[in-house]
Amino acid sequence: MEGGIMIKKAAKLSILALCGGLAVGCASTGDISGLQSQIDALKAETSGATSTAEQAAVSAANAERTAASAEATANETSAKLDRMFKKSMSK
Repeated sequence: MEGGIMIKKAAKLSILALCGGLAVGCASTGDISGLQSQIDALKAETSGATSTAEQAAVSAANAERTAASAEATANETSAKLDRMFKKSMSK
């Protein structure tokens, strides 16, 4: 009889261990799903940041061209005023 009791105890422990293993396995799968959703969210944020950086680079390039054009116009105006001043002084 002792052998039968030992087998029943072993069977109960095996079932308990199996249930515990399944519970841990499910938690691990849930953890992986949670991590995957965090990774997906980070990818979206990274994509948004990259897009924003690209837009900023385009805006900076446009601002640089505008500044260069304004500088050229200012230099032309300055040269024209210098010529006008020299012309008025020679009269």
